[in-house]
Amino acid sequence: MDKQELLDTVNKKLTEHFHGSIEHEELSYDFPVFTIDKEKIHEVLSFLKNDSDLNFHFLTDLCGIQTSDEKHLGIIYHLHNMPKNYRIRVKTFFPMSHPEIPTAVDLWPAANWMERETYDFYGVKFKGHPNLKRILNVDEMDIFPLRKEYPLEDQSRDDKSDKMFGR
Repeated sequence: MDKQELLDTVNKKLTEHFHGSIEHEELSYDFPVFTIDKEKIHEVLSFLKNDSDLNFHFLTDLCGIQTSDEKHLGIIYHLHNMPKNYRIRVKTFFPMSHPEIPTAVDLWPAANWMERETYDFYGVKFKGHPNLKRILNVDEMDIFPLRKEYPLEDQSRDDKSDKMFGR
C-alpha cells in the first residue's frame, strides 16, 4: 500500500467512527498526517492502536509543538504498524491558556517519559498521567523553556553591538 492509499484508508476508518473529529488530513513530505480535535484525541489514538486492520500498536514518538501564531500548543504522535511497516503522524492543538490533554500512558506505557519531557519544556498537562513532574529541568523552574514567550537574547545587555551579529 502506498502512502496515499494509507492516508485514504485511515481517513475512511476515522471518518466512519469519529465523524467531525478529523480537522485535517494530508500527505506532508510523503507522510500521512491527521489533525484531530483535542476532545477526541484519546479515543482516536485508542482506535488506531486497537483496530485489527490498522494496528498502530507502537508509539515511536510524542512531542510538543507551538504554532507559528504562538497562541496554540500541540502534541504530535508518531505511530507505527510494525508488521506492515506503516507510519502515520497524528496532531492535536489547544490554546496556550489551557494546555491540557489526556495522557496516552494507558495506551503506550512508553509515553510516560515522553509526556514528562513535553510537560517539562512546554507546560502541557497530561490528565491522568501517573507521575507528571519535571524530568530534565530543575523542579524550582517556573517557566517552560520551549514556549515562545521570552526573547532569545538578554535585552538588558549593553556590552554588545548588533553589527557583530550581522544586523
